[in-house]
Amino acid sequence: MLLTDPANIFYFTGFRGSAGVAYVEGPEAVLWVDPRYTLQAREQARGIEVVEVRTGLIRFAGRWLRRGGRQRVGYEDGHLSCRDFLQLRQEAGKTVTWVAEGKIGRALRAVKDEEEIQTIRRACAITSKVYEEVLPRVRPGVKELDVAAEIEYRMKREGAEAPAFETIVASGSRTALPHARPSSKLLENGDLVILDLGAILCGYASDLTRTLYLGRPERRIRRLFQAVQAAQLKAIQGAEPGVEARRVDMCARRVLAERHLDKFFTHSTGHGVGIEIHEDPRIAKLERTKLRAGHVITVEPGVYLEGVGGVRIEDTLLVTPRGQEILTGASKDSWILE
Repeated sequence: MLLTDPANIFYFTGFRGSAGVAYVEGPEAVLWVDPRYTLQAREQARGIEVVEVRTGLIRFAGRWLRRGGRQRVGYEDGHLSCRDFLQLRQEAGKTVTWVAEGKIGRALRAVKDEEEIQTIRRACAITSKVYEEVLPRVRPGVKELDVAAEIEYRMKREGAEAPAFETIVASGSRTALPHARPSSKLLENGDLVILDLGAILCGYASDLTRTLYLGRPERRIRRLFQAVQAAQLKAIQGAEPGVEARRVDMCARRVLAERHLDKFFTHSTGHGVGIEIHEDPRIAKLERTKLRAGHVITVEPGVYLEGVGGVRIEDTLLVTPRGQEILTGASKDSWILE
């Protein structure tokens, strides 16, 4: 198997640079890097042969496969560009049969071992702590961008390497945009405010979303929040070993459908979390993968009303042999900031 996806290269070798190619065959592996990463690779790769390449990684890998007489090689079709694959095939020659195996790495990464779980647990603890710390700063007159900057600053102070994604801070009608980028808009009394944040720690991510309200919410807003909260609770309770992922998604949608809000739920209920912020398994309508102990997933139903705003509540949780464990412990009940 030829690995070109940095996430899979990290998983199999420990190397976290942005440029490298690895070849894995049974218990043996080799990692090719350019001179920028030689020292880093030798420090990080766990018992892996590291080779410095100055002639282009893809070209070198293809020639190496041809010299070694490899005949059947898997490649990551979901990551390798068409241009790189054509070059690889040309350099390797006609004796190599290429097999598209882009899902293998993601499938193996989906179930976390104890060391990975503990790392994600710590990343979630940082994220939850930072959310609680920044809550007093969510006030009218503060810019969305300033809240986002404060979150990312505090995560790094707590030991995070980086945010797991661009922190989302959206307010007012902008909360109807599920992936709104923080803007220079000032928070105002009467605004819904969505905070979506996550930290990277030792290469592993966390994910947390909370929705707040500045002032005293009217009945319609309270009902929206209560509906999403109930949908999330039902989906979390349904996330157990042996349950198909689509069943968890269905749990959330049924609760929203009872309140005639399901048509305003415009994304899947969740996703796996690990080296990447979006991993397998997807918690979606058509996903038949059965949950297993060791899966780390998010549960994040949301309702988005154009011109009004949106509500999303998200936690990262671990599927355990007996059920599930919520890893992001930040409060969900203190959502009204008067």
